[in-house]
Amino acid sequence: MFFDMPLEELERYRPERDEPADFWDFWQCTLDENKRFPIALELEIVDYGIDLFETLDVTFAGYKGQPVKAWFIKPKNTLKGLPCVVQYIGYGGGRGFPIDWLLWPSAGFATLVMDTRGQGGTWLQGDTPDLSEAGSSPHIPGSMTDGILQHDQYYYRRVFSDAVRALEAARNLPGVDPEKMVISGKSQGGGITLAVSGLDEHIQAVMADVPFLCHFKRAVAITDAAPYSEIGRYCKTHRDKTEQVFRTLSYFDGMNFVTRANAPALFSVGLMDTICPPSTIYGVFNHYHGEKTIHHYMFNEHDGGGSHHDLKKIAFMNKLFK
Repeated sequence: MFFDMPLEELERYRPERDEPADFWDFWQCTLDENKRFPIALELEIVDYGIDLFETLDVTFAGYKGQPVKAWFIKPKNTLKGLPCVVQYIGYGGGRGFPIDWLLWPSAGFATLVMDTRGQGGTWLQGDTPDLSEAGSSPHIPGSMTDGILQHDQYYYRRVFSDAVRALEAARNLPGVDPEKMVISGKSQGGGITLAVSGLDEHIQAVMADVPFLCHFKRAVAITDAAPYSEIGRYCKTHRDKTEQVFRTLSYFDGMNFVTRANAPALFSVGLMDTICPPSTIYGVFNHYHGEKTIHHYMFNEHDGGGSHHDLKKIAFMNKLFK
């Protein structure tokens, strides 16, 4: 079902951004605070029977030094520094097992897969708790409204901080060329990718598939699908807190990060996607500051092109690095 704008309107859609005056100061202070903690890399060789690849169980210090888990996988016997794809995971999923993440090593690249704190109970298991110093605030089940009344305590402040630190960890891994870092993710992972694209100026490429966490006001207004529906349900109960909710979200909206992004970017969108509506994705795409390409999939939903788009991503990577 086509429920959003026609494609011609989507391609021109560039909504006004609601960027707080202290947006960059907030994020710069957050990143500076996290830099006070050593990256504290812990690496353990693991064997899951994947003989063609080297696999490491990784722990690094994320937000405020809190431990975050990840997988690092690369082709075996790599003598030169490889480009590394740092991957962020969709909503509700954790890092799973290494066998879930073999696309990039199979294509000749290294990859670091960051676990998402507090998630991993829905479709892939996770191993990283969310150690919030503020405790869990009253919120709708899920992560979207945890800490939503104060932007410095909002859940995604911790996640985006972890994601930037994951890049630092990846730059220090064996066999990786620290000058060839790529960030990638789908849905929530795509939204995290876009946030990091504006927070780390040394990224070489960005791949965001059907990104979530973008253009919150429109998303909540036009879809009742989860996870955006968590926000609407919270506002339905906390009627007097709506303005405060959307002020917090403005510090985490992909549209406010991508105006600072400079790396070449590849996006995907499904024009029947009711989870991440097409206008929210075109809204952030059209604000993206760097060189960019978007592939739309006319009759696809939140799969956003699936394996067809994976082939486009491999071609994109090969053009950049091979």
